[in-house]
Order: sequence, then C-alpha cells, then structure tokens
Amino acid sequence: MPIVKPAPAEQFDDMGQQRRAVLMGMWVFLVTELLLFGGGFAMFAMYRVQHPQVFAEAAGHLSLPLATANTVLLLTSGLTMALAEQAVEAGSRRLTLVFYLATMALGLGFLGVKGYEWYQEWQAQLMPLPGLVFAWPGNESQQAELFFNLYFILTGLHALHMVIGLGLLGVMVVLVQRWRDPHRLTRQTQVSGLYWAFVDVIWLFLFTTLYLLGP
Repeated sequence: MPIVKPAPAEQFDDMGQQRRAVLMGMWVFLVTELLLFGGGFAMFAMYRVQHPQVFAEAAGHLSLPLATANTVLLLTSGLTMALAEQAVEAGSRRLTLVFYLATMALGLGFLGVKGYEWYQEWQAQLMPLPGLVFAWPGNESQQAELFFNLYFILTGLHALHMVIGLGLLGVMVVLVQRWRDPHRLTRQTQVSGLYWAFVDVIWLFLFTTLYLLGP
C-alpha cells in the first residue's frame, strides 16, 4: 500500500510550515505567561531589597527538604515528558501512554507535597488569608506578612498552572489512546512538552528565589 502523507490545513503550504506556526503560537503564549510571573518576581525582588533581614528570616520558615523533593519530582517529570515526545515520534502508542501517565503521576505528587507544605504553614499560622490569624514570632510582622503574601501568590499561581498542565496531559492521554492521527499527535505532544517545560522552569526560579536565596 502506498504511504499517504498527511495534508496540512488549507492556510498552510506544507506540514513543516504548519508545525512551525503551531510552535510559534505556543511560544507567544508562553511569553505572555512569563510576563505574568515576571511581574511577581520583580515585586518580590524589590521588597527583598527593602527588607532583606526579615525576608531572609521569613524564608527560613519554609521547608527546604519538601521544596527539594518537589524539584526532583518536577525535573523527573520533565524527563518523562521528553521521553513521551520521543515515543510518539517513534510511533509507539504504549510507551507514549506510559510516559504521559508517569508525567501526570509526578505532577500530582508535586501538588501533594506542595499541599502538605501549605498545610504545615497553616498550622504554624503563617498563612496570611482573610479570617486566619497571622502569628509571626519575630519583629517586623507586617514585612514578614508581605513575604508570605508574595510567597503564596507566586506558588499558588504556579500550582494553578500545574493543574492546567495536568488537565492538558489528561486530554493528551485520551487522544493517544485513540491514536487516530500520529502526525497531529506529534505536534500536540510538542506543544504539551513546551508548556510542561515552562512550568518546570518557573518552579526552578521559585525554588531559587524563595528557598535558596532567602536564608
């Protein structure tokens, strides 16, 4: 039987142009997301310069072991996502499913560990939410509360992107199970991989800024 080559959408000249357009669109979207996080990082840096001592002391109340464990989980999930891309390009439906599910499991593990860390901070009365008591054991309580406000905003925003990413991977699992258009699945997997890599990189910045540069 002759091999039927996939036809591009009518607005594209060939499949290569279509693939480049899809990836470019994803890059543009990620740049807008980077601007969103960039504003948060810039605000954190500005206040840290103004209140270096209390910010360093507040960062010491974060759990470095849990954050390190989450870093390992996300870096490993980046590896399994890259392996999923290779598997779909090789035409292996089974391996693609395995690596997608492994990536999702690692992502869920990340959220579980992060949720436990938030629970510990809630128990220590370091969660500055309406209706909750914020009990800072040292001086400059308002500045410490500012640190934790920024901390929960940045990590909460990242967790939201993680949930969106897991939903995206869940859709991809369904599409891979159907395996109707491998060429389209390859593009979709590349787009999913870009988003997941973005989530990984943002966490590395959060880990460095909040946990390593603080104490």
